[in-house]
Amino acid sequence: MPQIFCYVTHKNGTTDDAAAELAAAARKIDPAAFPAAILTGFGPALDAACSSLPGTFSEIWKVPNEALAYANAELIRKAVVKVLPPNSIVLLSHEHFGIDLAPGLSIKMNAAFVSDAVEIEGLEGSTLKLVRQEFGGQISAHVRCDISSGAVITIRPGAFKPLEAISTRTAVVEKSIEVGALTAGRRYRETIIAEVGDVDITKQNILVSVGRGIQDKDNVAIAEELAEVLGAAVSCSRPVVDAKWLLKSRQVGSSGKTVKPKVYLACGISGASQHLAGIKGGFLIAINKNRKAPIFQVADVGIVDDILEFLPELTSKVREMRTVSAK
Repeated sequence: MPQIFCYVTHKNGTTDDAAAELAAAARKIDPAAFPAAILTGFGPALDAACSSLPGTFSEIWKVPNEALAYANAELIRKAVVKVLPPNSIVLLSHEHFGIDLAPGLSIKMNAAFVSDAVEIEGLEGSTLKLVRQEFGGQISAHVRCDISSGAVITIRPGAFKPLEAISTRTAVVEKSIEVGALTAGRRYRETIIAEVGDVDITKQNILVSVGRGIQDKDNVAIAEELAEVLGAAVSCSRPVVDAKWLLKSRQVGSSGKTVKPKVYLACGISGASQHLAGIKGGFLIAINKNRKAPIFQVADVGIVDDILEFLPELTSKVREMRTVSAK
């Protein structure tokens, strides 16, 4: 069985929440596997990230290099290939950086590539069976991948239940010697931070998020009314922003903002990977009249109903409960 690695991203010394999900996906490939984590970067931020990583991995391979201080996929591909054993399997999160890094990495490894996997059905010999979604999540495609020469697989955030820590401390192995000098054709210039807008949805405990199912700009008021009684904020998927029904600052997803509320109400949202990439944890409640909507596959609670009818009823019930509790 090839060795399994999880490439873990980090920011300001904190690892991404998807790390434990990647570990869970690795166990789906091989129930006996204890994958190793690979972290790249430089300086105190990399050291802090390695220390903050939960004990869900057999080892942490730290790849420090001054050229990797900024996450440049072109450089990281070169570095990772130099440290990986032959025929390795590498799992990455299917988000901005993983999508940039993974395809070229598979080419350099001469390995198979599968993107946006939502399920791993098992291994038969050297053939790995996976499920990914096509056409914005409308079709589930069952694919087979020959891993005899290794594989690079991106995993959809939220598709796998995070693996619980197996230890309180994981050995850190430095791999800088194997990397050597790194050069790239592109270089980091600056980071432009998006404007927060009237409400910072990244700081909210509860989000009432609306999608195409809201149908009309005037209907957004229905979600706003529910958000008011819940003490929440309104967010949305990209079609709502494209229609100019809500500001860009309210958009959740790969081309919007990443949020981590305690409760996320997805109202009339189909559940495309681009939107789910922006939801990091929390209790996900999906409300959609299409019972086959992909979002039901990752939701903690799924409700099949028309949001234009269900949300006003929910708002009324919450008001009623609050009135009773106030007496």
